Amino acid sequence: MLRRILFMFILGAGTSWVATAQETVKDSVWTLGGNAGLKLTQVSFSNWATGGENAVAFDLQGAYEADYKKGKHLWRNRLELAYGLNKNKGEGTKKTSDKIYLNSNYGYEVYKNLYVSALLNYQSQFSPGYDYAVDRHTAISRFMAPGYLMTGLGITWTPVKYFTATFTPATWRGTFVLDKTLRDQGAFGVKDGKKLLSEFGANLKLEAKYEFMKNMTVYSRLDLYSDYLRKPQNVDVNWEVQINMVINKWFSANITTNMVYDDDVKILQKNGTRGARLQFKELLGVGLQYNF
Repeated sequence: MLRRILFMFILGAGTSWVATAQETVKDSVWTLGGNAGLKLTQVSFSNWATGGENAVAFDLQGAYEADYKKGKHLWRNRLELAYGLNKNKGEGTKKTSDKIYLNSNYGYEVYKNLYVSALLNYQSQFSPGYDYAVDRHTAISRFMAPGYLMTGLGITWTPVKYFTATFTPATWRGTFVLDKTLRDQGAFGVKDGKKLLSEFGANLKLEAKYEFMKNMTVYSRLDLYSDYLRKPQNVDVNWEVQINMVINKWFSANITTNMVYDDDVKILQKNGTRGARLQFKELLGVGLQYNF
């Protein structure tokens, strides 16, 4: 665990250094930018009449964009990393956030603001995840369990600078479960202990990034995926909204929400049954953030 945390800090520092180095050599065809932040929370009690538990938490997150635009060529790239832990007295350490997200989209303009494009997307996590309400010792997810890889061909439309729509009617999506225990359970839709669930369908990605007030930016990303071969009417949904409020160069506040529905992911219910359910996560953080 300590090595993972150290790796994240080194990666964040390295990203900042690379961005600084690139700023000295970039030309007008590249638009570069991002942020790296650390949110820390600590609370302790001694003879506190109304009660409470000692706790410490941290959340490390970062995002980086590198967009290329020259002539008819458009190439957009986005990387998001996040990792957070919370420790309460007597309850051990719990993971609060864990994300690896990488998206790359290349387009060639065939009409004003309309591009023939190719999409590549990868998502996973760094460390094991647990359902603490059921069993804090049995992992229900790990690195590349699941891991999602998606690639597709289609069109990209950029009517204004803050909005992009990418529709790929020919899209392959692979769900990887490389952990033997999880794949033997049929987790995340894999069957018969296989390592991969392969799907072919259509994907619609809508992205918007807009500064609605000074130093207040909202980024929204919605993915809708339908598998042609299995229940195409059951559309998978992944909608994430990030609101960033910059206080100054070093401090900020962030609100992130993520809503997910995947028909292949079966959630354990209190009655012991499993079924597809709407998943929701919300994160609020205030702390250090460096914007570059």
